[in-house]
This record gives sequence, structure tokens and C-alpha cells, in this order.
Amino acid sequence: MSELNRLSAAEAAARLSGGEITAEALMRACLDRAEERKSVQAWTWLDPEYALAQARAADRAGRPGLLAGLPIGVKDIIDTADMPTGHGSPIYRGNRPFADAACVALLRIAGATMMGKTITTEFANRYPGPTVNPHNPAHTPGGSSSGSAAGVADFQVAAALGTQTGGSVIRPSAFCGVIGYKPSFGEFSRSGIKLQCHNLDTLGILCRSLDDLALLRAALVPMPLRRVARGDGAPRIGFCRTPAWDKADAATQSLLERTADRLAAAGAKVTDVAFAPEFANILDHHRRIFNYEAAHNYAYEYEEHFELVSQVLRKTVLTPGRELPLAAYIEAIETAEAFRAHLDDIFDNADLLLTPSAAGEAPEGLSSTGDPSFNSIWTLAWTPCVTLPAGTGPKGLPLGVQLVGKRFADEALLDAAAWVEKQLG
Repeated sequence: MSELNRLSAAEAAARLSGGEITAEALMRACLDRAEERKSVQAWTWLDPEYALAQARAADRAGRPGLLAGLPIGVKDIIDTADMPTGHGSPIYRGNRPFADAACVALLRIAGATMMGKTITTEFANRYPGPTVNPHNPAHTPGGSSSGSAAGVADFQVAAALGTQTGGSVIRPSAFCGVIGYKPSFGEFSRSGIKLQCHNLDTLGILCRSLDDLALLRAALVPMPLRRVARGDGAPRIGFCRTPAWDKADAATQSLLERTADRLAAAGAKVTDVAFAPEFANILDHHRRIFNYEAAHNYAYEYEEHFELVSQVLRKTVLTPGRELPLAAYIEAIETAEAFRAHLDDIFDNADLLLTPSAAGEAPEGLSSTGDPSFNSIWTLAWTPCVTLPAGTGPKGLPLGVQLVGKRFADEALLDAAAWVEKQLG
């Protein structure tokens, strides 16, 4: 079997552009891997002949554009005009959107090919799909971007799109041992993505190198490609345990503390950072906004297809959200705005924050996708986040460290992440 599927997105795009490989050969390698590893269940829709037809078309056109025929996985809450978009729900089984989501259209304009649709939890929420962790099928891959994380980690595709409303890009990336990126809120278009929470939903990228992030970011913003800088300047790092710190297991707490010491020894100025007391319950405000907005945005599904909405979604999100008073929602919105201003002050003395990507390794079992507490804070904050693989835990499953940047300083975050990655080895 060809090993082309193991190329990173940036490596593959460079070789495609240079004529060293064809889009068809790369797509075939990815499809072969997906077939070999069907048990991971990363894909909800994958038509090999259609995927190959796209690749051949890219080859005939000379593999134009920044992405030059690169295959991409697309989370199944993102509209694709030529593939079903099922939102992880029986309500939308066989649904064919009229048009591509903006992100898909932009990737196609940049020359990418859409390999297929990756499995999502129901409406990118809590109820899991069948995807397993490629490192150990008895464990969750995380969610809600389950198939995207598993497919990238298992070398079935070099990069995939995900979304995050709580922790749905960063956490599954950490659980599966890949790089995940949630940009500053609003930088990537959400047009054509199933709306869950208009103050939280964020499109993200899952891949295997920081260069991949720069490449896909250039296509999605869109803007000229700016490669990640790998200078020697050590950043100022705030070690932020967050109010959720006690939820992290011993291995994760130890990993973060060792990482902080290692980065300090390499020249970074590392200081402890804590939120002001009035934001100790910031996760409660995220939950209020999440529940309230989801309950209203899923009014059609709740009213017209109640029996097809999972009991988990009804009980944990939609019913509580419908019962939440408007005043409580407004209070949460106002608190979130104050919290963002508070973080801006923190970033006056730090270039990035170091914090857990998840509470620990991927939990055993497939009934839950894990605790999003270490991600929801930053989704609410609208800050850019990157998770980097950082070894394994006691069960041999991946662990990650999360780096958080100042709002709209995504490029600076990616540069700092490259410095951190170098120190982590």
C-alpha cells in the first residue's frame, strides 16, 4: 500500500503542486487506508469513485491553487452540495443541501477535493456516533468532531474540518493525538454550517502539523499564505490552570506542570495566571448561553421531530434551555463580555496561556465523548486555541497541551506554538 496518506497536508500540497505526485494517487492512498481501517468508523458518507473522480479532475486541470487537489474531510454538519449532510441525526438522513458551505466553497476555490463527510455527534452536541478512538477502539475519540479527529489521526486524510461550541475541536484532537485549531471567533465563515449557538459556534481545523494550519487558514480566511515562523524568541507564557483544574487527572496536572517547567528552562517567562474571583463560575455562563441558544435554534427539530431527537439532547440541553429565563441568558452574555475584557488585560503580560486540552486521556467507553470543561471557557472567550500532542497517559493514550492566544492574534499564537512544539520535541 502507498504511504502517501501519511504525508501532512502541507507536505502533500507541496508535492502535488510540484508534480511529484498526482491527486489521484494521493486520494487512492487515503481511500485504501479508510477501507483497511473501516472499524474506526470515521466516515458517514464516503464514495470512493466520486472521490477519485474529483482527484482526476484536479489532475486534468493541472492541480491549480494553494491546495492543488488535497483531500479534505468535512464534518457532517457542514453543507456540501454534492454530498449528503445529515447532522448526525435521523431527521436529516439523506438531506442534500442546495449549496456548499462557505468554508467548503473556499477550499474548493483553493484547489482542494472533498474526500467525504466525517461522523459527528448528533447536531454536534453530546449524543455520540459510532466512531472509535484509533489508538484503542474501547475508548471514545472525543466529540463532537469525532470522525474528523479519528480520520486524521488514523492517516485516512491529512486534514479535516471540525466545529467547536464547547470543546469539539480541541478535545477530540487531544484524545486522538493530532493538532487541533479553533480560531478567533468570527475569523472563519459559518455560513452553511448547522447553527447551534450563534455566540459560540466556531469552525476549526484538525491536522498533523502546524504548517497544515497555516495552509488551510490561508484558504479559509482567505489571504496570502503566511508560513509559521520558527524563530528562537521565547514567548511570555501564562500558566492558567482555570477554575476546572481539579477536574484534571493526576497525569494531566503533572504533564502541564512539567511542560511549564520545561518551557521556563528553555527561556520562556512563565508566570501563574488566574481569573478574577467574579469569573470563578464562568463555565456556568457558558452553559447558560449554550442551552438557551441551542434550545431556540433547534425549535423546528424539537417541535416537529421530537421523537427523533435523542433523550440526551432533550434532557441536558433543549429542555433546560427552554426553561431558562431571558434575564439569565442576558446576564450570561454580559458576563462573557466582561470576561473577554478581563482576558485582554491578562494578555497585556502574556503572549499565550498554557492550559490543559482535556481532563485526561480519552475515557473508556463510547457513551460519552468526555468533559469539555477545559475548552468551553476559551470558546466563550472567543480566543484562538491550539492543542499539541504531548506524549501519552497511564493507559498509553494521547495527551495534549492547549495553548491559548489573544483574540485576533492567531498568527502570533501559531508562531508561539511552533516554539513550544520545538521545546516539547
